[in-house]
Amino acid sequence: MTKFSIPEDLRMPAEWEKQKSTWIAWPHNKKDWPNKFDLIPEVFAKIVFHISKNQMVNILIQNDLLKKKATLILRNFKVNFSNIKFTLCQTDRAWLRDSFPIFVKDSKKKNILINWNFNSWAKYNNFRKDNNIITKIKKILNLNSISPKFNKKKVVLEGGAIDVNGKGVLITTEECLLSKVQQRNPGLNKNDYEKLFFNYFGIKKVLWLKKGIIGDDTHGHIDDLARFVSENKIFLAYEKNKKDENYKILINNFKIIKKLNKSKKFKIIRIPMPEAKYIEGTRVPATYLNFYIANKIVLLPTFKDKNDKYVLKIFKKHFKNRKIIPIDCSNLIWGFGAIHCMTQQEPK
Repeated sequence: MTKFSIPEDLRMPAEWEKQKSTWIAWPHNKKDWPNKFDLIPEVFAKIVFHISKNQMVNILIQNDLLKKKATLILRNFKVNFSNIKFTLCQTDRAWLRDSFPIFVKDSKKKNILINWNFNSWAKYNNFRKDNNIITKIKKILNLNSISPKFNKKKVVLEGGAIDVNGKGVLITTEECLLSKVQQRNPGLNKNDYEKLFFNYFGIKKVLWLKKGIIGDDTHGHIDDLARFVSENKIFLAYEKNKKDENYKILINNFKIIKKLNKSKKFKIIRIPMPEAKYIEGTRVPATYLNFYIANKIVLLPTFKDKNDKYVLKIFKKHFKNRKIIPIDCSNLIWGFGAIHCMTQQEPK
């Protein structure tokens, strides 16, 4: 068997580019939603229902028994089963944005899997199954995969830690990639990451924000606070309430991005935060930025909040060619993730 060498000119497509399918993992880990797990499969079903109207949804499922249960729930939602494909694959959790390989394109526009190491956000101990998803996916899709290394060590990176515009720009946070807390890759600095992003994603410019939002157990994921919505437009979370813990964090990120954007290359659209949400006394990372862009729709997390309708209007204004579908994530967020965290797009 010939060894597959790393091609040059790899490119990570933006989320709004044409997708072949969306990958999700059916929820099964009750510890991720203590006392609320029974409400979660229906939220997943609702999300699958909307995406599967227009494109394939590939669902990783623990076992045949769970497949039967999931099928019943999906039937209740009148899901388009011609666009559903189940794959038996063991997972620890349902947050595929972070545990699933990331699709990139080579110079011939063929898909390649980038298999970053996954260690459960350097926070939890059970990640062996999640880190092994790649084995199954490679076989099913019959694609080449690359496992990025730096100084001979496999590099840890989650999909929720980065966002790209498909044209050589990536946005991330220092808190997630450089902090000594929940440290993913000891010894790696900004320069090292930028080299990795250039080699594996075709990134020429990295926008480094400072910190992520309060309540985020990943310690600084970008998909809670700043997202590209087009090649030159960024949605950025902001907090009006000066007493809220996020106020200073988000003002600071806004100042940073204004400085980085001196040439006015990017249009910055500020998206307000919902009010602070607590479940069982714990602050959860409720944010409108954890949305998912599919081929014909955008799934927007909502929280029974006074800002829900206002944010919906902003999204409608900036996604003219896609239908905006609000999804109540008031219970889903108890797992410290929302719609973007549970999805991973496969480009066409």
